[in-house]
Amino acid sequence: MTDSQSPGVSAPTNGKPDTTGFIPGDDTWTQFRNIYSILTGKMSNEGIEKFRVARDTRNEAADCKRCEDQRDYLLQFSPTIRFLSESIQQLGGDLHNHNIYCRRCTDRKGGGFDPEYGILICANEMKDQGHLEDTMAHEMVHAFDHLRFKVNWSDNLRHAACTEIRASSLSGECRWAREFFRRGQWKLTQQHQECVRRRAILSVKARPTCKDEAHAEKVVNEVWDSCFRDTRPFDEIYR
Repeated sequence: MTDSQSPGVSAPTNGKPDTTGFIPGDDTWTQFRNIYSILTGKMSNEGIEKFRVARDTRNEAADCKRCEDQRDYLLQFSPTIRFLSESIQQLGGDLHNHNIYCRRCTDRKGGGFDPEYGILICANEMKDQGHLEDTMAHEMVHAFDHLRFKVNWSDNLRHAACTEIRASSLSGECRWAREFFRRGQWKLTQQHQECVRRRAILSVKARPTCKDEAHAEKVVNEVWDSCFRDTRPFDEIYR
């Protein structure tokens, strides 16, 4: 920091000081300073996002390689992923490593399903192999629903709500341990149902045809009973 800079003000960017607390640079000392600023609460939310983007860009090749290796392992050895893949094949679909893509994403999500292209996995958002397994299972349930129930992805919010309920319930991402240790949801009863409902409402709310959170909650409630009970292609909720 030069004499002309104030504490908490990073190096100038385009002639203007960066007041977010983020310091550009890939060297170890700069990374330490940024992490220290985050841990001590001196970096703003905007600065933290800049730090994450810089980190994701720097680690893109390694993140994607790790994601691809873990994806291939899960396709071969995960009972859940193998069962979903086989169920999709029985409906005439084909999901494997040629159309399950590991990429760096700029928005904060785990992945996505597109009927034309397959599954996108956001490699920079995957915390470990278990997280990747849950994300793959979630998107593969969407693929199953698309083939089995002819989901109208663009216009029908009830369809969207139903497949989100099923994907969150069957993928394992709402099991107790993940909610408790990673998301700080510490309830001991009805935790699974509340997680599924919360995630479904957030997903429906993000769709262009949804008016607001109240609208999303109404749609989810309308389809909840039938969609939460529907565990196909599984016999029951295993994860």
